[in-house]
Amino acid sequence: MNFLSSLKIKQYERGLRFVDGEFRGILPPGMYHRFDPTSKEKVEVVSTREVFLLHPELDVIVKSGALGEEATVVDLDSRHRAIVWVDGRYHGILEPGLYALWKVFHRVDVEVVDASGVRVEHKDLHMFFASDDAIRLMHRVNVSVGNVGLFFKEGEYAGTLEPGIHLFWKNISDVEVQQVDMKEWVMEVSGQEIMTADKVTLRMNALVFYRIVDPLKSVMAVDDARDVLYREAQLSLRELIGGRELEVLLSDKQSVSEDLRESLGKRSVDFGIEVASFGIRDVILPGDMKELMNKVMEAKKAAEANLISRREETAAMRSQANTAKLLEANPTLMKLRELEVLEKISGNSKLQVVLGEKGLADRIVNLL
Repeated sequence: MNFLSSLKIKQYERGLRFVDGEFRGILPPGMYHRFDPTSKEKVEVVSTREVFLLHPELDVIVKSGALGEEATVVDLDSRHRAIVWVDGRYHGILEPGLYALWKVFHRVDVEVVDASGVRVEHKDLHMFFASDDAIRLMHRVNVSVGNVGLFFKEGEYAGTLEPGIHLFWKNISDVEVQQVDMKEWVMEVSGQEIMTADKVTLRMNALVFYRIVDPLKSVMAVDDARDVLYREAQLSLRELIGGRELEVLLSDKQSVSEDLRESLGKRSVDFGIEVASFGIRDVILPGDMKELMNKVMEAKKAAEANLISRREETAAMRSQANTAKLLEANPTLMKLRELEVLEKISGNSKLQVVLGEKGLADRIVNLL
């Protein structure tokens, strides 16, 4: 029986030497001749071209210190993670555990990060988005454009996220992100039956233009900010319209809308909403009230027309009286006026006139 054997370990290989099942060291590259009549010695050849040293006895190998400067040892607890870069390129993410990474054949860099903050923050964050390790070890949240994300950790507010992709470590804390839309919205308040100050019941449709300016308050102060805004708009309509008579309401909608916006704005600020404007779209009257309003409007228009006619008659009479006074005071002007009258008459008649000192009316000799 031949108890002599040879073993060659290449430059990029190392030999893990075990004697009787116990680790005894690492063999560097070279040619080895062994005499082992008891067959208790065993050498496992591993390649340093592989980044990770994978072995069931890794903890024993690491604890022995035999790896020296040829490998980087990483021991991660439950609150830490590690990002691995190989030859300047992203290689992967390590979760809690013990690792040995060969530095013989590759340039290996390991970033140990504290995951207790839950949120993943890194200058090269975009490189993790599509990796399998990120999918396995991270939560991915995409905050849409025009929104912000409210980040809650263990039920407590921990920060506001801008639009974009955000990553969070799994298995660290309970994480929740609520997205809040910050764009301007239009809410329709429809079908409100309201009684005015003069006891006229009408239906009103209104529009509320608003946006959320304090996202945290809109989430923390009320259960549903938009639903609360709708109810507050209904109350504001009832309060302000109920204090005005129908004629005032119909004649000055702009003023009513401004008062409604101001009233609703004071209430909405308590739950993080700013009201940009409040517009009355429709005022719907009952059928009998429409008929009555038409009659009133018709009577008003008739009265206005009659008043205008009287004013015109009065103005004409006043003008005639002023003209008579002017002609009486100026005989020459009177003669000119008489000539104008005669000129008009002569347009369709044959007229012979004799002018004298006592006026034209007394010296007409022949009028055909």
